[in-house]
Amino acid sequence: MTAAANSGAKMTATPITRVLGVSALAATALMAVLGLVVSPPDVIQGEAVRMLYIHVPSIWIAYGGFALTSISSILFLRRSRRRPDQGRHYDRLAGSAAEVGVVFTAITLITGMLWGKVTWGTYWQWDARLTTTVLLFVTYLGYLALRRLPAEPTVRSRRAAVMALISFINVPIVHYSVDWWRTLHQKASLSVGRRPEITGEMYWTLLYSMLAVTILATWLIIHRYRVIRLEELRDEEGLEALIASRLNKAVGSH
Repeated sequence: MTAAANSGAKMTATPITRVLGVSALAATALMAVLGLVVSPPDVIQGEAVRMLYIHVPSIWIAYGGFALTSISSILFLRRSRRRPDQGRHYDRLAGSAAEVGVVFTAITLITGMLWGKVTWGTYWQWDARLTTTVLLFVTYLGYLALRRLPAEPTVRSRRAAVMALISFINVPIVHYSVDWWRTLHQKASLSVGRRPEITGEMYWTLLYSMLAVTILATWLIIHRYRVIRLEELRDEEGLEALIASRLNKAVGSH
Protein backbone atom coordinates (compact mmCIF):
# COMPACT_ATOMS: atom_id res chain seq x y z
CA MET A 1 0.00 0.00 0.00
CA THR A 2 1.35 3.45 -0.94
CA ALA A 3 1.91 6.30 1.49
CA ALA A 4 -1.03 8.12 -0.08
CA ALA A 5 -3.28 5.12 0.46
CA ASN A 6 -2.14 4.84 4.07
CA SER A 7 -2.98 8.50 4.61
CA GLY A 8 -6.33 7.99 2.92
CA ALA A 9 -7.23 5.26 5.37
CA LYS A 10 -6.88 7.80 8.16
CA MET A 11 -9.33 10.21 6.52
CA THR A 12 -12.47 8.16 7.24
CA ALA A 13 -15.12 9.56 9.57
CA THR A 14 -14.37 9.24 13.29
CA PRO A 15 -16.89 8.63 16.10
CA ILE A 16 -16.53 12.31 17.07
CA THR A 17 -17.43 13.54 13.59
CA ARG A 18 -20.35 11.12 13.42
CA VAL A 19 -21.66 12.42 16.74
CA LEU A 20 -21.17 15.97 15.50
CA GLY A 21 -23.14 15.16 12.34
CA VAL A 22 -26.02 13.65 14.30
CA SER A 23 -25.95 16.61 16.70
CA ALA A 24 -26.11 19.02 13.77
CA LEU A 25 -29.14 17.19 12.34
CA ALA A 26 -30.93 17.15 15.71
CA ALA A 27 -30.09 20.79 16.43
CA THR A 28 -31.35 21.87 13.00
CA ALA A 29 -34.60 19.95 13.47
CA LEU A 30 -35.20 21.61 16.84
CA MET A 31 -34.37 24.99 15.30
CA ALA A 32 -37.10 24.40 12.72
CA VAL A 33 -39.64 23.59 15.43
CA LEU A 34 -38.70 26.66 17.46
CA GLY A 35 -38.67 28.96 14.45
CA LEU A 36 -41.85 27.70 12.79
CA VAL A 37 -44.01 26.72 15.77
CA VAL A 38 -42.84 28.06 19.13
CA SER A 39 -41.68 31.56 18.18
CA PRO A 40 -44.63 33.94 17.61
CA PRO A 41 -45.20 36.01 14.45
CA ASP A 42 -44.06 39.61 14.45
CA VAL A 43 -46.55 42.41 15.05
CA ILE A 44 -45.49 44.20 11.85
CA GLN A 45 -43.90 41.58 9.61
CA GLY A 46 -46.15 38.70 10.59
CA GLU A 47 -44.98 35.21 9.60
CA ALA A 48 -42.21 36.63 7.42
CA VAL A 49 -40.13 37.29 10.52
CA ARG A 50 -39.39 33.56 10.73
CA MET A 51 -36.87 34.12 7.93
CA LEU A 52 -34.80 35.80 10.64
CA TYR A 53 -33.81 32.44 12.13
CA ILE A 54 -32.05 31.40 8.92
CA HIS A 55 -30.97 34.76 7.55
CA VAL A 56 -29.06 36.11 10.56
CA PRO A 57 -27.22 32.88 11.53
CA SER A 58 -26.23 32.36 7.89
CA ILE A 59 -24.42 35.68 7.54
CA TRP A 60 -22.69 35.22 10.89
CA ILE A 61 -21.47 31.80 9.81
CA ALA A 62 -20.27 33.36 6.56
CA TYR A 63 -18.34 35.97 8.54
CA GLY A 64 -16.87 33.25 10.75
CA GLY A 65 -15.94 31.06 7.80
CA PHE A 66 -14.17 33.91 6.03
CA ALA A 67 -12.40 34.92 9.26
CA LEU A 68 -11.17 31.33 9.65
CA THR A 69 -10.02 31.40 6.03
CA SER A 70 -8.00 34.55 6.67
CA ILE A 71 -6.43 33.26 9.89
CA SER A 72 -5.55 29.94 8.25
CA SER A 73 -4.10 31.80 5.26
CA ILE A 74 -1.84 33.85 7.53
CA LEU A 75 -0.65 30.69 9.29
CA PHE A 76 -0.07 29.02 5.93
CA LEU A 77 2.07 31.91 4.69
CA ARG A 78 4.09 31.88 7.92
CA ARG A 79 4.68 28.15 8.19
CA SER A 80 4.60 26.72 4.68
CA ARG A 81 8.31 27.36 4.11
CA ARG A 82 9.57 25.89 7.39
CA ARG A 83 6.97 23.12 7.86
CA PRO A 84 5.31 22.23 4.53
CA ASP A 85 3.01 19.56 6.02
CA GLN A 86 1.65 21.98 8.59
CA GLY A 87 1.31 24.62 5.91
CA ARG A 88 -0.81 22.25 3.80
CA HIS A 89 -3.05 21.65 6.81
CA TYR A 90 -3.80 25.37 7.12
CA ASP A 91 -4.33 25.66 3.37
CA ARG A 92 -6.96 22.88 3.48
CA LEU A 93 -8.62 24.53 6.46
CA ALA A 94 -8.72 27.85 4.62
CA GLY A 95 -10.31 26.25 1.57
CA SER A 96 -12.92 24.27 3.49
CA ALA A 97 -13.92 27.29 5.60
CA ALA A 98 -14.23 29.46 2.49
CA GLU A 99 -16.46 26.91 0.76
CA VAL A 100 -18.81 26.79 3.73
CA GLY A 101 -18.72 30.59 3.99
CA VAL A 102 -19.74 30.93 0.33
CA VAL A 103 -22.64 28.49 0.80
CA PHE A 104 -23.97 30.44 3.78
CA THR A 105 -23.50 33.74 1.97
CA ALA A 106 -25.69 32.35 -0.83
CA ILE A 107 -28.29 31.32 1.77
CA THR A 108 -28.13 34.84 3.21
CA LEU A 109 -28.77 36.39 -0.19
CA ILE A 110 -31.64 34.03 -1.05
CA THR A 111 -33.43 34.43 2.29
CA GLY A 112 -32.82 38.17 2.16
CA MET A 113 -34.44 38.39 -1.26
CA LEU A 114 -37.47 36.42 -0.09
CA TRP A 115 -37.73 38.55 3.02
CA GLY A 116 -37.32 41.72 0.97
CA LYS A 117 -40.21 40.75 -1.30
CA VAL A 118 -42.50 40.69 1.75
CA THR A 119 -41.18 43.78 3.55
CA TRP A 120 -40.06 46.00 0.63
CA GLY A 121 -42.32 44.70 -2.11
CA THR A 122 -39.38 43.69 -4.30
CA TYR A 123 -36.80 40.92 -4.35
CA TRP A 124 -33.88 43.26 -4.91
CA GLN A 125 -32.70 46.80 -4.28
CA TRP A 126 -29.20 48.13 -4.91
CA ASP A 127 -28.99 48.80 -1.22
CA ALA A 128 -25.61 49.22 0.53
CA ARG A 129 -25.96 46.00 2.54
CA LEU A 130 -27.20 43.93 -0.40
CA THR A 131 -24.63 45.27 -2.84
CA THR A 132 -21.66 44.71 -0.52
CA THR A 133 -22.92 41.20 0.30
CA VAL A 134 -23.08 40.30 -3.40
CA LEU A 135 -19.55 41.64 -3.80
CA LEU A 136 -18.45 39.49 -0.86
CA PHE A 137 -20.05 36.43 -2.45
CA VAL A 138 -18.45 37.03 -5.85
CA THR A 139 -15.04 37.76 -4.34
CA TYR A 140 -14.91 34.48 -2.45
CA LEU A 141 -16.17 32.60 -5.49
CA GLY A 142 -13.11 34.06 -7.19
CA TYR A 143 -10.96 32.82 -4.31
CA LEU A 144 -12.32 29.29 -4.72
CA ALA A 145 -11.78 29.48 -8.48
CA LEU A 146 -8.17 30.56 -7.91
CA ARG A 147 -7.62 27.47 -5.75
CA ARG A 148 -8.63 25.32 -8.73
CA LEU A 149 -6.36 26.91 -11.33
CA PRO A 150 -3.57 24.68 -12.68
CA ALA A 151 -0.31 25.60 -10.95
CA GLU A 152 2.35 24.22 -8.66
CA PRO A 153 0.43 23.49 -5.41
CA THR A 154 2.49 25.70 -3.10
CA VAL A 155 2.48 28.64 -5.50
CA ARG A 156 -1.26 28.30 -6.04
CA SER A 157 -1.89 28.14 -2.30
CA ARG A 158 0.18 31.27 -1.67
CA ARG A 159 -1.73 33.20 -4.32
CA ALA A 160 -5.00 32.03 -2.81
CA ALA A 161 -3.86 33.00 0.69
CA VAL A 162 -3.06 36.54 -0.43
CA MET A 163 -6.44 36.82 -2.15
CA ALA A 164 -8.18 35.55 0.99
CA LEU A 165 -6.62 38.34 3.04
CA ILE A 166 -7.62 40.96 0.47
CA SER A 167 -11.16 39.56 0.22
CA PHE A 168 -11.69 39.72 3.97
CA ILE A 169 -11.53 43.52 3.85
CA ASN A 170 -15.13 43.47 2.64
CA VAL A 171 -16.45 41.58 5.69
CA PRO A 172 -16.49 44.56 8.10
CA ILE A 173 -17.80 46.76 5.27
CA VAL A 174 -20.77 44.41 4.83
CA HIS A 175 -21.43 44.24 8.56
CA TYR A 176 -21.26 47.97 9.25
CA SER A 177 -22.87 49.11 6.00
CA VAL A 178 -26.21 49.64 7.77
CA ASP A 179 -24.50 51.99 10.22
CA TRP A 180 -22.26 53.85 7.75
CA TRP A 181 -24.84 54.52 5.02
CA ARG A 182 -28.56 55.14 4.75
CA THR A 183 -30.02 51.79 3.80
CA LEU A 184 -33.34 49.98 3.51
CA HIS A 185 -31.89 47.11 5.50
CA GLN A 186 -32.76 47.15 9.18
CA LYS A 187 -30.10 47.48 11.88
CA ALA A 188 -28.46 44.32 13.18
CA SER A 189 -30.81 42.23 15.32
CA LEU A 190 -27.88 41.25 17.54
CA SER A 191 -24.77 43.36 17.96
CA VAL A 192 -22.05 43.64 20.58
CA GLY A 193 -22.52 46.71 22.74
CA ARG A 194 -26.03 47.39 21.47
CA ARG A 195 -29.39 46.49 22.95
CA PRO A 196 -31.02 43.66 20.96
CA GLU A 197 -33.70 44.71 18.50
CA ILE A 198 -35.84 41.71 19.51
CA THR A 199 -36.85 40.25 22.87
CA GLY A 200 -38.63 37.28 24.41
CA GLU A 201 -39.08 34.03 22.51
CA MET A 202 -37.80 35.58 19.29
CA TYR A 203 -34.54 36.55 21.00
CA TRP A 204 -33.92 33.10 22.50
CA THR A 205 -34.94 31.32 19.30
CA LEU A 206 -32.48 33.44 17.34
CA LEU A 207 -29.68 32.69 19.81
CA TYR A 208 -30.43 28.97 19.60
CA SER A 209 -30.58 29.15 15.80
CA MET A 210 -27.09 30.66 15.74
CA LEU A 211 -25.84 27.82 17.94
CA ALA A 212 -27.52 25.16 15.78
CA VAL A 213 -26.18 26.59 12.53
CA THR A 214 -22.70 26.85 14.08
CA ILE A 215 -22.76 23.14 14.88
CA LEU A 216 -23.87 22.39 11.33
CA ALA A 217 -21.21 24.63 9.82
CA THR A 218 -18.50 23.04 11.98
CA TRP A 219 -19.44 19.60 10.71
CA LEU A 220 -19.48 20.85 7.12
CA ILE A 221 -16.01 22.40 7.45
CA ILE A 222 -14.61 19.15 8.87
CA HIS A 223 -16.28 17.20 6.08
CA ARG A 224 -14.97 19.52 3.37
CA TYR A 225 -11.46 19.40 4.89
CA ARG A 226 -11.57 15.60 4.60
CA VAL A 227 -12.76 15.78 0.98
CA ILE A 228 -9.98 18.25 0.05
CA ARG A 229 -7.41 15.91 1.60
CA LEU A 230 -8.85 12.92 -0.27
CA GLU A 231 -8.64 14.89 -3.52
CA GLU A 232 -4.97 15.57 -2.79
CA LEU A 233 -4.37 11.88 -2.10
CA ARG A 234 -6.07 10.96 -5.37
CA ASP A 235 -3.78 13.33 -7.26
CA GLU A 236 -0.72 11.99 -5.42
CA GLU A 237 -1.65 8.40 -6.26
CA GLY A 238 -2.17 9.39 -9.88
CA LEU A 239 1.27 11.00 -9.96
CA GLU A 240 2.88 7.96 -8.32
CA ALA A 241 1.22 5.67 -10.86
CA LEU A 242 2.41 7.87 -13.74
CA ILE A 243 5.99 7.92 -12.43
CA ALA A 244 5.95 4.13 -11.94
CA SER A 245 4.64 3.66 -15.47
CA ARG A 246 7.37 5.84 -16.95
CA LEU A 247 10.04 3.98 -14.94
CA ASN A 248 8.75 0.61 -16.11
CA LYS A 249 8.84 1.79 -19.72
CA ALA A 250 12.38 3.11 -19.24
CA VAL A 251 13.53 -0.17 -17.72
CA GLY A 252 11.78 -2.22 -20.40
CA SER A 253 13.44 -0.29 -23.20
CA HIS A 254 16.93 -1.24 -22.00
